[in-house]
Amino acid sequence: MTTQTANHNDYISPEPAPTPFERQWQQLWQEIELAGGRYQYVQQQLVSQGFMVDRQPVDNMSPKERDRYKKALKKEATEERILKKSAWQAYKAHHMVYLGRHVYWSDDTSTDKWDVKNAANRLIENKLPLLSKHSELAEAVNLSIPQLKGLCYQREVATNLSYSHFTIAKRNGTARQIWSPIPRLKFVQRWILHNILNNLMTHGAAHGFVRGKSIVTNAAVHSNSELLIKLDVKDFFPSVSWRRVKGVFRHTGYPEQIATLLALLCTESPRQVVQQDGVTYYVALGDRALPQGAPTSPALTNIVCLNLDRRLTGLAEKLGLRYSRYADDLTFSVPAIEDTTPKSKAKTTIKATTSTAKKQADTQHNKLIGQLLGSVHKILREEGFALNNDKTRVIRKGNQHNVTGMVVNGQGVPRVSRQIKRMLRAAVHNLESGGTLRSDETLNTLSGYAAWIASAEPELGHSYLARIERLQVQQETPA
Repeated sequence: MTTQTANHNDYISPEPAPTPFERQWQQLWQEIELAGGRYQYVQQQLVSQGFMVDRQPVDNMSPKERDRYKKALKKEATEERILKKSAWQAYKAHHMVYLGRHVYWSDDTSTDKWDVKNAANRLIENKLPLLSKHSELAEAVNLSIPQLKGLCYQREVATNLSYSHFTIAKRNGTARQIWSPIPRLKFVQRWILHNILNNLMTHGAAHGFVRGKSIVTNAAVHSNSELLIKLDVKDFFPSVSWRRVKGVFRHTGYPEQIATLLALLCTESPRQVVQQDGVTYYVALGDRALPQGAPTSPALTNIVCLNLDRRLTGLAEKLGLRYSRYADDLTFSVPAIEDTTPKSKAKTTIKATTSTAKKQADTQHNKLIGQLLGSVHKILREEGFALNNDKTRVIRKGNQHNVTGMVVNGQGVPRVSRQIKRMLRAAVHNLESGGTLRSDETLNTLSGYAAWIASAEPELGHSYLARIERLQVQQETPA
């Protein structure tokens, strides 16, 4: 999944340079606004340029006069068509007009019954930009109106997209589809992320892509568990349609126009890549949804899942469980019961732990698992999601408990598994001794493992990172 970045220096600002046509339409639209509208502008131009003809009855005209009168009317009509066409072009250059099939759009900015009460106050309370017109949004993200429209327009079949497409392999060997936004769109999405989404409420159970939280904080919730239940939401990002995203922005306090544009900027249709006659076509397969690869997608899922997290937290508390969510990974656990038995009675306690007692515990756990899975299925369905049954895992006591890559057995802090540490120690030692890496290893992959260790055990992880950095310098230095 895409990780958020707090580094603003890598933003690529579009800084649009108006074309001569755009400057022409901009100047013309200013004149139209001064005139009071397109109709008034056309009428004023016809009068000022001498094309407006006074209407007169033709009954008393001579044939020559009637002919001159008709020619003057025809000339007026021709000039009126030219002026109307130019006015319409100027209007389109400053308005959205139409954003594609299945997208409702109106340039009317008047309020409607779905607007949030005291919307401006809500935006101010959440420290969000005050935007009420599409032109204000375009200016905020440093785009011209045509550029903004181009990023929002829904194309059913396209030869060019605002996303680049590639795949990465999943653990099970299947391909994960990644749609990475082009620099201009990525700039806009990061603006939305940092100025709007990061200021909106998420549930405390959400740990993925939340400031101050990580895979370590997610794993720490489930330290020292009797039973670990790991679930996965099926097609997590694609399940969040652009209309649900629009609802997020509407609920935040933005009007219909702005909420529609923000939702379109954060979503894209799932597409099939088709080659025909040497041309690549991107064919929409369904409604727009959150793409995996956009910087806004993880934050939007956390906001959309606010009620889901509330309900699953309540369910967990009712069943005596602990719950956390990291993106599409749902984790529940039964906390281990602390052993307060005096040491003098330890032998007696061990003898009392018979196979019958273990069977009873397993029976209770199985009943609990059944209750949990049934309720989670129902809640997910009601919240617009579905469970990926193939990825459901139940890990009992005595096995390694692994949550978001961290081992959480016992009461210690989450940690990377011993196997990973041994592998990294052996690889680094081998290189320092003059050896070589395996064919499936690189210094970058070793750095990734070291950074992973550093997230839970900073001292150990950073010592490995320093050693790997020295090895990289040695490899880059000519002999």
